[in-house]
Amino acid sequence: MPLSPRRATVVVIGAGQAGLSAAYHLQRRGFASALSNPDADRTFVVLDASAAAGGAWQHRWRSLSMATVNGIFDLPGMPKPPIDPAEASRDAVPRYFAAYEREFALPILRPVHVASVRRADAAPDGDLIVETDGGSWVVRFVINATGTWGEPVVADYPGQGSFLGRQLHTRDYASLDEFAGLRVAVVGGGISAVQQLEEISRVAQTFWYTRREPVFLEGDFVPETTGRDVIARVTANVEAGNPMGSVVGFTGLAWTPYALAAKARGALERRPMFTAIEPHGVREADGTFTPVDAILWATGFRPSIAHLDPLRLRNERGGIAMTGTQVAAEPRVHLIGYGPSQSTVGANRAGRAAVAGVVRALDAQAATLPA
Repeated sequence: MPLSPRRATVVVIGAGQAGLSAAYHLQRRGFASALSNPDADRTFVVLDASAAAGGAWQHRWRSLSMATVNGIFDLPGMPKPPIDPAEASRDAVPRYFAAYEREFALPILRPVHVASVRRADAAPDGDLIVETDGGSWVVRFVINATGTWGEPVVADYPGQGSFLGRQLHTRDYASLDEFAGLRVAVVGGGISAVQQLEEISRVAQTFWYTRREPVFLEGDFVPETTGRDVIARVTANVEAGNPMGSVVGFTGLAWTPYALAAKARGALERRPMFTAIEPHGVREADGTFTPVDAILWATGFRPSIAHLDPLRLRNERGGIAMTGTQVAAEPRVHLIGYGPSQSTVGANRAGRAAVAGVVRALDAQAATLPA
């Protein structure tokens, strides 16, 4: 990438499910590649921080099979091929994403790390400057699809630095084998926590800690009713400008096969959070001591949007008020794979909605220009 700024009408940041969906719909709506046809009227480019296709899926732990994940929705325009349920998701999903990128010849640059997005000037409909480690882009709109994998929530507990055992986050987990014969504290009340708790409890003695009592859903999860209700509540939360919390806080935990296996093994006997960490274990809420060899912080992730900080999108509560995919305070920025569109099906819909919003804005601007 040359040192002088390059131009595009739209920059999509991130090439996971949401970013690929947005790229597909931009191409379908007539946007040309800013790489091969930079002088076209409407152009786009996708900037992806990963060295290869697959988004966060390429970094998942090896034992997370396609049978275990909570469904991978087809990308628009190209259904996923038949996949062996036993295959690791970190292999199957990136292979599908890579084939999708080739099929549509999407203009993706990687690895490109976006450092910041800022306004070129004070004009409300002016340009935005996207600064990267490979140079800058001058753009009209940003569709941000950076997900959460790059921003793990790291716990901070009294005595944490004194612990002599191993500490790791969900994103560092590789397989149950490394915990064989150990005493392991698993911290967190989300889906990944339950998945990893079930696995590790096969070969180790586990202790499950959560801040709140986990809520497991009774009965089946019905997308047409339960799913719609959850999306409506998450949407209302985001539109109100509240900080994004865990989606599990809205959905509860499902009695999946791995949750039932953990329950049968006695691994779902939840303990309230310990009060301190000591060199060889943790101090329980009741004052007793539990020796542990490792602590797995399955404490989730937050949106990877620090590069948007120069735009000052957050309100005094730390949230970002949204109208659909559009940031209320900065209509040139769309967030997808965020809030109600964190699921794979939601990410697809958000990609389409963001592009529709960009096209409406461009058409409205064009209508005001003199003939």
